[in-house]
Amino acid sequence: MNSNHQENKHFKFFFHKENIIWMLIGLLVIAMGLILMSGGRNTNPNVWDVNLVYSSMRITVAPILIILGFLIEIFAILKKSKAE
Repeated sequence: MNSNHQENKHFKFFFHKENIIWMLIGLLVIAMGLILMSGGRNTNPNVWDVNLVYSSMRITVAPILIILGFLIEIFAILKKSKAE
């Protein structure tokens, strides 16, 4: 029983602190892209505002941020720590 307790003490987590920080940064970038993609609120719900739906923020900037966030996530997963 004593050796089993000793094994649990030396449990290693797969990701290190640096990887987790990069993952959180990637999640924040993805969330920011999704918020920008949701866009603004229409002032009059009875009138269709084409400029609001097809704005460059929703069509270009937000998808680029989301893709960038996923690339940061891939980098965070594949990054080796300096300790290894």
